[in-house]
Amino acid sequence: MENEKIKEMLLQIHESNLDFSVVQSGKESKRVNGLYKPDTHEIVLHNKNFKTDEQLVYTAVHEYTHHIIAEEQLALYGSEYLYNAKVHTQAFWARFQELLSIAEEKGFYKIDISSSPELEDLTKKIRTEYLEQNGKLMSEFGRLLIRAHALCEQANIRYEDYIDRILCLPRNAARDLKRVGSVMGSENPMNPALGFDNMKMVSAIRKADDRASAEQQLLGGKSPVTVSEMMKQKSRAQNADDAKTKLEKEARRLTKTIAQLQQRLKFVEESLENM
Repeated sequence: MENEKIKEMLLQIHESNLDFSVVQSGKESKRVNGLYKPDTHEIVLHNKNFKTDEQLVYTAVHEYTHHIIAEEQLALYGSEYLYNAKVHTQAFWARFQELLSIAEEKGFYKIDISSSPELEDLTKKIRTEYLEQNGKLMSEFGRLLIRAHALCEQANIRYEDYIDRILCLPRNAARDLKRVGSVMGSENPMNPALGFDNMKMVSAIRKADDRASAEQQLLGGKSPVTVSEMMKQKSRAQNADDAKTKLEKEARRLTKTIAQLQQRLKFVEESLENM
């Protein structure tokens, strides 16, 4: 694939008003498949690392994600800002997955495990015999810890000490297990096919409707980092709405108080005039 064709493809995935270039190094690298140079806005692809166009596109979209984020941060912080392309935050991975999905929708990229029957069979085995079974086992573990907590209280035993020195279980792990066990025992349990790690993430969502939405996203093929970032954005939006509502209520309360004080001030001033 020629450099200009790669650039055209990337612009179809996501528009960019900041000019950039794509260069294939013609080399093989054991360290990286590609890199983004924020000072020159250059995407370098070590094309000798790739056996297929799919592999090249995957890396090109990765580096282009750096470019898109760099463009947004330059607009936010000014031309003196220098983007660090070595940092990969959760927000970066979520954005990358979003662009990769668009590339897939447009037919530029695909991940087709059916091309390897052995991999397809192994994937099915992993999902059913490990991810799902692990989800069931760990949710039952969580319910047992909930019961253990109640029994500790009945026996006047500190549950924390029981976790620390009897079970020798990290407290954070015990907390996550209990939370998963609690949700699984509710009216809206999770699908254990999520696997325990995803169940931990979903169980931390307070509203049942939001949990169900996150679950469907994961079961539909969205990556955990994408779903996590989506939930964070939704939470930030809700908090912003809550903050606005609180300020509006406070403004109404202050307006009412000011009106009452002005009325009282008028009464005091008239009283003084009549004295």
